[in-house]
Amino acid sequence: MKTRVTEGLGIAYPIIQGGMQWVGLAELASAVSNAGGLGILTGLTQPTPAALAREIERCRAMTSAPFGVNLTLLPTAVPRPYGEYVAAIVDSGVKIVETAGNSPREFIDRFHRHGITVIHKCTSVRHALSAERLGVHMVSIDGLECAGHPGEDDVGGLVLIPAATRAVGIPVIASGGIADGRGMAAALSLGAEGVNMGTRFCATREAPIHANIKQAMVARNERDTALLYRTLHNTARVLRNEVSDAVRALEYREGGCTFEEIRPLVVGTRGMAALQSGEVDAGVVSAGQCIGLIDDIPSCAELLERMVADCRASLQRATRMAGADPAQG
Repeated sequence: MKTRVTEGLGIAYPIIQGGMQWVGLAELASAVSNAGGLGILTGLTQPTPAALAREIERCRAMTSAPFGVNLTLLPTAVPRPYGEYVAAIVDSGVKIVETAGNSPREFIDRFHRHGITVIHKCTSVRHALSAERLGVHMVSIDGLECAGHPGEDDVGGLVLIPAATRAVGIPVIASGGIADGRGMAAALSLGAEGVNMGTRFCATREAPIHANIKQAMVARNERDTALLYRTLHNTARVLRNEVSDAVRALEYREGGCTFEEIRPLVVGTRGMAALQSGEVDAGVVSAGQCIGLIDDIPSCAELLERMVADCRASLQRATRMAGADPAQG
């Protein structure tokens, strides 16, 4: 398949693995890259910049194909040394970076100087336009269906993707709600030149999470996610479980709640422990609405080959229908 995304990233298929906290390790990223997509290491999953440099080298030992690093820029209670993480990425020779959260303005010139392709994850057209002006090479646009933080505008991909492709001149990567070749075909038809998937890659054999979490994603349907932190204006979509139900009960009680009141429930270490132990109700587990489209746990290679075949078949079927003579029924 040939788009500006495949050409710009040096990959066979315009399929990118999302940068998922606790999940974006070398095992998964290398498997996606070896299958013809773009694997992504999650920078802040690593506790220190030195640990990230080691994970980059570990991934490089597993694949000779391109892979990238996600760097999510967010205010935290304990400030992260983002400049040192950027130095680890640059010094390790990584040539693709996915930024998310706050603007990467502080680091964009440094990425440019080292020939690094920058993909910025956005949740609105206005943010995509800002990223384009800043000089990023591609934008990944997240619809309301996505796992993690979809923003506060509540716009689904069916509207957001064509709105973004109409507004910007750089390549747009569709993200949120995509789990199969039909979704990929739809995204390409709407003007995107690639797709980004997180939840679907969690339900693969190479994903470094417990089998019970993968099976939960197979068993659940499209109604089994919940939106947390809405009342705190920091919306996140997660798998519905006992923790998400407890958080929502606190958020929507009379008078609402503060983040400090729910912090013990949503602290990241609990989410990490749930992914590792397989106890689905032990912490917050990110998941998008596309869990309703997941019914198996393939290898990354099997998933990508199937997606590409189904995407081509879907586009051909649509073309045949569009070309049919109405007079012939």
